[in-house]
Amino acid sequence: MKKSIKFKKTEIGMIPEDWELVAIKDIGIVITGKTPPTKIKEYFGTEYPFIKIPDMDKSVYIENTETSLSKRGMEYMGKLKLPKDSVMVSCLATIGKVGITKRESFTNQQINSLIGNKNKILPLWAYYYFKANTFYLGSLGGGGSVYNNISKSKFENMLILLPIIDEQKKIVQILFNLDSKIELNQQMNKTLEAIGQAIFKHWFVDFEFPNEQGKPYKSSGGELVDSELGKMPKGWRVGKLGDFITIKNGFAFKGSDFTNKGIPVIKIKNVKAGQILLDNLSYVSQAVYEKYKMHIIELGDLLITMSGNRIDGSPDTWVGKVALFTRAGDYLLNQRVSIIDIKQGILQLKYYVSQLLSGEDYQYYFITHATSSGGQANISPDLIKKVQIVIPDIDLLKNYTGVMDKIFNKICMGQIENEALSQIRNSLLPRLMSGQIRIPIEI
Repeated sequence: MKKSIKFKKTEIGMIPEDWELVAIKDIGIVITGKTPPTKIKEYFGTEYPFIKIPDMDKSVYIENTETSLSKRGMEYMGKLKLPKDSVMVSCLATIGKVGITKRESFTNQQINSLIGNKNKILPLWAYYYFKANTFYLGSLGGGGSVYNNISKSKFENMLILLPIIDEQKKIVQILFNLDSKIELNQQMNKTLEAIGQAIFKHWFVDFEFPNEQGKPYKSSGGELVDSELGKMPKGWRVGKLGDFITIKNGFAFKGSDFTNKGIPVIKIKNVKAGQILLDNLSYVSQAVYEKYKMHIIELGDLLITMSGNRIDGSPDTWVGKVALFTRAGDYLLNQRVSIIDIKQGILQLKYYVSQLLSGEDYQYYFITHATSSGGQANISPDLIKKVQIVIPDIDLLKNYTGVMDKIFNKICMGQIENEALSQIRNSLLPRLMSGQIRIPIEI
């Protein structure tokens, strides 16, 4: 017979009768990081990860960081060194990013870290509790006209729910298994993307595509001829992109069109080089969708951003970012994002054009030929159509399309599986961490 869960009333609401409610300061030590003087180059090296907010939330355990400290930097930071399995929480400006140190590390001043007593709290329990309670974390913030801030003392006095260690283990194992599978799929997709890029370079940059005998073309004495774009294999030609494509623009939705849920809309922020980000979407209602569904995005559409940062901004946000859309379903396209539509009869160009325009040469072409308005860079359909490209042999493009179709489909499958796993994890997370769902210790 299923045992009913009994609850008790506490200052944060109802919690399981056999769980404790304790302050963070009673179960561990809190350390707030700092940044060494950047003028002293000797403080920076490769020995110790120096974790900042952009490094967090990419995986549960954090080891790879943009910046690292040297041994001298470690000596300067002194007692701020975090041991393996410290739980980090961003507490300044951006609240609620969470990660666990994979080895001895340091953080900057935006992060508070818990070095927990492992007899009372598991690192993964603290990690998932913070993930499940970002609203609570935000409510602790106070302070400035510019930044929200959770001080060290407020963080130390934050209340946290604790079942016994054995139950903590059972609960976090469920959540961590889901996250591990998600990370594995992400790594696999990165590998597949790298394989696609390597094949493109080998065939269309190094000209080592298989010749009629299946041998590398250039290394086997394949003839190269001159063109206005440089050397290229005999039989290839130069043409304008506009001979093979049309440009379909997104729609200028009004601010009043957007809602908290509904049909997702792809904006400039969602399109990066070779990748569509679907974790920060905007939405419109079904009624708005029905009115503007001629702007729907199809699986495999090639998207390009028509506005973005100028050349003095971050290259990651430059105008002209290109990526293939890897989702089926109802997604609408916002203004200043367009579809590069390959004309019927030459669809073999899709993967080739996608990789070509994502390369450094064409990214630089777009940013240097963009017009500037209102602090941003803009490109036009005419500019895209005037781009000159090398056009390989059609049979080679067919072979390349066959290879890339398999890679693209595997990437799509991995992303779809991750969406399903994320939904399961996000549904279980608040229920497991609040005791609404209990896991028998005997399992």
